[in-house]
Amino acid sequence: MLRLLLIDDHAIVREGFKRLFGPDSGFDIVAEAADSHTALDAARRHQPDIAVLDLSLGDGVGGLALLPLLREAAPLTRCVVLSMHDDPALVFRALDVGACGYITKSAAADELVGALHRVIAGEIVLSSDLAPSLTQPPRVLLTEREREILCGLLSDLAPKAVAANLGISDKTLYRHRANLMEKLGARTPGELARIVRERGLLVGLR
Repeated sequence: MLRLLLIDDHAIVREGFKRLFGPDSGFDIVAEAADSHTALDAARRHQPDIAVLDLSLGDGVGGLALLPLLREAAPLTRCVVLSMHDDPALVFRALDVGACGYITKSAAADELVGALHRVIAGEIVLSSDLAPSLTQPPRVLLTEREREILCGLLSDLAPKAVAANLGISDKTLYRHRANLMEKLGARTPGELARIVRERGLLVGLR
């Protein structure tokens, strides 16, 4: 039996998954977690073959931030995202930070079980409803400098302080912000912040 770690902050969802992964599925749910701290502890303790996780967790630590931490805690564990979100940019970001598969919650139950077996076999798997829309990836590639500027813009610092830390003028900072808004399709600074956080574009920036 393959050992599975289930990470979702909704108890009713976890109960449904446990019914799905019965004795005939080939998987044994060795642990479940509702938050990132419990998930990391379970990953270290059980070293599961596969972890299935939602992107939205109740403790404020999103699945995108959790994925690289799970890889550190259990290097041999393959991680699969199971989410209600089907934004292609979000899918690619999840794959970038360590996911071996991305399945939407609208996928059929038997598709999920089959997908997990394919991931164990070494494939990178997307659910069938995602594959057609990802033929031409609408992936946004940011330079390291753009990510640094975004990090400053989303901090609690005043614009003058952000510009000073980056070694640029206020005017240059605002020009960069305008360029980033256009690149990411944001109409306002608030929308820029939302898009950046939802897509996990700053995950992994140190």
